[in-house]
Amino acid sequence: MAAGEQQSREYLERHGLPALLHRLAALLLYHRPERPRQFLIQVLEAVRAARRGEAAMPGVLDEADVEAVFRMLDAAGRGFVTGRQCRAALKTLGLSTAELRVGDEEEIRLPGFKEEVQHQATLQARAA
Repeated sequence: MAAGEQQSREYLERHGLPALLHRLAALLLYHRPERPRQFLIQVLEAVRAARRGEAAMPGVLDEADVEAVFRMLDAAGRGFVTGRQCRAALKTLGLSTAELRVGDEEEIRLPGFKEEVQHQATLQARAA
């Protein structure tokens, strides 16, 4: 790899740009707004507000999506999923599990699952 290319990659990684651009592209494809540039500006403004603690971090998944993921994981209808299942779901959703706040065998009910998804999404967005 050429030195210039390596420096470019390091620059992008240092500023978290690949993750940010991936997230922006995912939001565009999920929402498919009529005015994509205006939509991206609004998303970036929402991210800025979230980093200041003034709003929730924008995401691809809404509450109904997170509930659907939980129901799929809890196919037996027990009312909970395990920490291991939560970890796998986060990875599938493209979210980090580095700061997962539950153990693999711990039982997580829907409100806790929602909190964990939101927490990990916020951490990841702030890192980007």
